[in-house]
Amino acid sequence: MQGVSILNLQNLFNNPIRYEIPPLQRRYVWNQEQQWDPLWNDVRNTAEEYMEKGVLVENHFLGAIVIQEQSHAVNVLDTRHVVDGQQRLITSQLLLDATQEVFEKREVGNAAKRLSRLVLNGSEFQDDDDPDSAFKVLPTIDDRQAFRHAMSNEETGDKFEETLIVQAHEFFKLMVRDWLDERPEEREQRVAALEITIRNLLELVVIDLKQDENAHIIFETLNARGTPLLESDKMKNMMLSEAGKVGVTDPDEVWDFGGGWWDEEVFQGRLLRPRVDAFLNFWLTMRRQDEIAPNNVFAEFRRYFDAEGEGNKNAIAVAEDIQRVSKVYAKIEKVEVDDEIEPFLYRRGVMQAGVITPILMWLLSSDVPHEQLLKSLQAIESYLVRRMVCGMTTRGYGRLFIGMLGALEDAGTANSGEAVTEYLKGQESYATQWPDDQQFTDAFLTRPAYRLMTRGRTRIVLEGIESGLRTDKADNHTVPRDLTIEHSMPIGWRSGNWKLPEEVEDEEEAKSNRDRLIHTLGNLTLANGRLNTSLSNKLWEEKREELQDHSTLFLNKVLVMETEWNEERIEARARQLAKVAIEVWPR
Repeated sequence: MQGVSILNLQNLFNNPIRYEIPPLQRRYVWNQEQQWDPLWNDVRNTAEEYMEKGVLVENHFLGAIVIQEQSHAVNVLDTRHVVDGQQRLITSQLLLDATQEVFEKREVGNAAKRLSRLVLNGSEFQDDDDPDSAFKVLPTIDDRQAFRHAMSNEETGDKFEETLIVQAHEFFKLMVRDWLDERPEEREQRVAALEITIRNLLELVVIDLKQDENAHIIFETLNARGTPLLESDKMKNMMLSEAGKVGVTDPDEVWDFGGGWWDEEVFQGRLLRPRVDAFLNFWLTMRRQDEIAPNNVFAEFRRYFDAEGEGNKNAIAVAEDIQRVSKVYAKIEKVEVDDEIEPFLYRRGVMQAGVITPILMWLLSSDVPHEQLLKSLQAIESYLVRRMVCGMTTRGYGRLFIGMLGALEDAGTANSGEAVTEYLKGQESYATQWPDDQQFTDAFLTRPAYRLMTRGRTRIVLEGIESGLRTDKADNHTVPRDLTIEHSMPIGWRSGNWKLPEEVEDEEEAKSNRDRLIHTLGNLTLANGRLNTSLSNKLWEEKREELQDHSTLFLNKVLVMETEWNEERIEARARQLAKVAIEVWPR
């Protein structure tokens, strides 16, 4: 083996090289919800932390790759086959190139040139007979054409818009552009912070094999799973020992976490952990009102236990509290709650807002009056949804909601709703503010939500508006959750004969504006899968007729009143939807 290294993207891609994906490997399969969105959030949060501190911050680990040296003639490009990790390598190239393209169009020349060296080999290393020699990473043959289009600023990706590679590139491009434009006065600092983050602070473990090593045996060995002692195991051993000192010898009285559900692995942030470990992390966060690192739960638990003051005698009280709150946590995770709370937990799951779990555990395990509970949940949901729609950072949510625990403790259960609302309204900095009605409305008008948010997150916004449109006289107040998102003016408007207005002065600018508007909330609606498929790229007259005939949604009852559909109507509808959304998620 040539070596195991920890390399940032600068080190990995700086030299002339080709990382080639062997033909038998699967196609590119990463997607927005599970990989691109979490990765971008990590990149954004790291860049913002760098801006805040002004120094290099903790590096972000992307995972591991296994590569193997290949024979090549003298003066020919150094080549490595990718044994494992092709998804990470391709995604990192798409992120680098998308950022480079935005920098270039924003005329941030030097930063763009530096990133360009990490995605393209120099002309002196390129082969005229092999145009793909320009790329540092070469996907499988099935993905190659889409990759060429995504990685070339001059090429159009229109005919590959359904491929995950082009979608990933477009996603990162939109995210970078949106983040740079979010605070124009910080543009220069944001460019510098983003470049440093992507080049220097994203790291991979790189296992570089020699040509004659058996890659498959090494791959299997690397993926063999050990059974390290978990944080929950350490806590269990300690609690059983402490309970035994006061005469309690029945393990089930102290630690009742046996069974498959508690052992199932779940994501906590980007970490995959047994559910019992995730719960204990949340429980300790709630009790200590402090951020607890996943690998430090046991050490912090010992401090908490010792600080309770009565040592061994208190073991049973702590055990009883853990078991009591664990039942509340199970109800939250299994969504075994009444109908008024269920929509909140559903939307929390779609938004992947696990960070609020300690708050939910506190509210649902304390003697909080029902109306105060609902008021608390409405404020939290409004805060999360408004910030999500406005594209605001999630960095700092951990500290923010820990601060809320303190506010709740100070206010007491009888005033929890007022405490949560006032606490969130008191967040004045841009990093944590609760967006006002104007900011919320502006996001409806200008942000291409369909591109910038996951499908699930876009859908819960439309579902919430649909719910808000339903009156007390409606036959059913429950909005179906198996609906799909439909573009009233289709993504493929060019091929569907959706002509631009004849009076446009700048056709390219008009096309660009339309491409942005079609992904804003004003152009989106909901439809069942069969109806959505039948609508496709049809003209508005045909779509309108089908929606009238087949859709029972209130969103569409209002939509089909429009006799024509164009940019002006999209913006007008965005304002209408924003008014309803403000009532659904009041500040």
